[in-house]
Amino acid sequence: MQEPQITTDLIASHGLKPDEYQRILDIIGREPTFTELGIFSAMWNEHCSYKSSKKWLRTLPTTGPQVICGPGENAGVVDIGDGLAVIFKMESHNHPSYIEPYQGAATGVGGILRDVFTMGARPIAAMNSLSFGVPSHPKTRQLVSGVVAGVGGYGNAFGVPTVGGEVRFDAAYNGNCLVNAFAAGLARTDSIFYSTASGVGMPVVYLGAKTGRDGVGGATMASAEFDDTIEEKRPTVQVGDPFTEKRLMEACMELMQTGAVISIQDMGAAGLTCSAVEMGDKGDLGVRLDLEKVPCRETGMTAYEMMLSESQERMLMVLRPEKEAEAKAVFDKWDLDFAIVGETIAEDRFLIMHNNRVMADLPLKALSGNAPEYDRPWVATPAAAPLTDTPEIDPIAGLRALIGSPNYAAKQWVYEQYDAQVMGDTVRIPGLGAGVIRVHGTDKLLAFTSDVTPRYVKANPVEGGKQAVAEAYRNLTAVGATPLASTDNLNFGNPEKPAIMGQFVGAIQGIGQAVKALDMPIVSGNVSLYNETDGTAILPTPTIGAVGLIAHADHLIAGPAQDGDLALLVGDTAGHLGQSALLAEAFHRTDGDAPPVDLAAERRNGDFIRANHELIRACTDLSDGGLALAAFEMAEAAGQGLTLTLHGAPTLFGEDQARYLIACDFDQAEALMIAAAQAGVPLTTVGRFGGDKVRIGTSVAPLAELAALYRSAFANAIG
Repeated sequence: MQEPQITTDLIASHGLKPDEYQRILDIIGREPTFTELGIFSAMWNEHCSYKSSKKWLRTLPTTGPQVICGPGENAGVVDIGDGLAVIFKMESHNHPSYIEPYQGAATGVGGILRDVFTMGARPIAAMNSLSFGVPSHPKTRQLVSGVVAGVGGYGNAFGVPTVGGEVRFDAAYNGNCLVNAFAAGLARTDSIFYSTASGVGMPVVYLGAKTGRDGVGGATMASAEFDDTIEEKRPTVQVGDPFTEKRLMEACMELMQTGAVISIQDMGAAGLTCSAVEMGDKGDLGVRLDLEKVPCRETGMTAYEMMLSESQERMLMVLRPEKEAEAKAVFDKWDLDFAIVGETIAEDRFLIMHNNRVMADLPLKALSGNAPEYDRPWVATPAAAPLTDTPEIDPIAGLRALIGSPNYAAKQWVYEQYDAQVMGDTVRIPGLGAGVIRVHGTDKLLAFTSDVTPRYVKANPVEGGKQAVAEAYRNLTAVGATPLASTDNLNFGNPEKPAIMGQFVGAIQGIGQAVKALDMPIVSGNVSLYNETDGTAILPTPTIGAVGLIAHADHLIAGPAQDGDLALLVGDTAGHLGQSALLAEAFHRTDGDAPPVDLAAERRNGDFIRANHELIRACTDLSDGGLALAAFEMAEAAGQGLTLTLHGAPTLFGEDQARYLIACDFDQAEALMIAAAQAGVPLTTVGRFGGDKVRIGTSVAPLAELAALYRSAFANAIG
């Protein structure tokens, strides 16, 4: 087949700027072939090369005594003691999910699960963070139903519990939804597998499902803004099969026991190209591939299509040659393809052959190490004007505005479509803060959370970045967990705009300060840029996924509050209403600054909660909606009424940070007061749980009536 001629339009359609194409000419000293152009496009796009973000990502704290492997591998690896490690990562599938909601979300889940089990970890938990346009937007309902069905359809069939996440709505996401998928797995610390190839002349083996034309050019599409040609991008979305993925995982786990694996890498973005280049680059080796040996499910596939296909459920491995028969037998047993498609070579070459024709012959290091890296111009986000007026509102009316909004209503419509109990180790299901999983065969528990407040980040990227980490820290602390480490999913608009790049830089600075102060190093992550449609960007959304360890099940703080329990507030309340949920939902305002984050207070108050877990019956952190929403959610979950003795919108709905609400009996409260005084922690009695009404100051409503609104508002909003 005749390859297309390289033209200016063809170069541009591959997402390469003129100076980047000139760089290719300088590196290889000639015009690239069509396949080579595709390979450079795949490896040099934003999604794979991090060319706009690399400079700033290097500033993030990524190490600690608990960290076995930080960023750069498929997922981060953190020690949890007794020879065990938790392996986890979060990654976006935003553009594909907007184009094809079900498959976009499903393959996002499939990809993140592969990132975990390719390192030898059996997945034990999944989460997702979803951002959609306003419910009244014509596309939102289709996106919500498709994405939620895709997340559930893949995760449920694969057999991993979905234990947490978040869902938000804002007009800024009307043209770009966000689908951030998280997965965590467990492995023995002496049985972790990496992607670094080693040894010359070692067989390169293709594993798993066959290659098709789905997803060709997907990574390049994910590195561009949307416009009115969006429907033409539908073929770039992959199609997933969770049952094949389940077989692939079991086959890989069995294969890893044979000693056959030198290195292994999943085929995710940019498929065969990226996986082969990354393995070779990390091992300082070249790679030769013979594409006629690649198992294909469609006839007449070209070298270009095979190299750029993002067909799902595929792996690439460097094999110990003496183990070939044993390894092949494993994959035959699981009815999956096993094909030797090339070998490692000593030279710095990426040599692609197809039916004895050279389709690409490139310096391998240039595809990875020599990818463009930009120091994009940026301008700091201007300081937000302080809130000048403090709106007053009846406390129950304010509470109704929050719990009647799809942003703060109960999300059971979403999480009841996910299997949270599969594998039988789930201790705490979604809807109650951090999810908790039993570490099978031990007394340990792991807690998982995902957090960000995008309106804070837009108003003040540095404080917003700090707050996302601080809220994750508090969510883990509230169940009694010691935060271990974080993964980030940095979703922003077009980095070529200095204001957007300024949001990114500010958020990174805030995240870096917080993870350092709170001992939650970033061990893995993902950057998703160009989340814009027709020039309109999403809210800056740097999602933080975090994992915490509960050393013994007895240390779990699980609630619920009981009749007669006191409500105790940990932390200082100044009444910060800027950028608050109350302003947004009750008054349709987004003014004021984000709340300041005192990281020393976060650390001190978190340590106090964990040190006194045995005195605490139930605990939640205070974030969106402040005390009023946190207290209502705790009461509603327990089926208890509530009396709060405070009044005034700033006190009830202010979103000051470093705060928790505790439910405990009188004797426990007394002991906590003494401990708080000794630790220098502010602790105040703010009310009591019990009865069948919610009383806030002089305002009263039946619990049943408010609970009905809280439980129905989400489904009503999205129809």
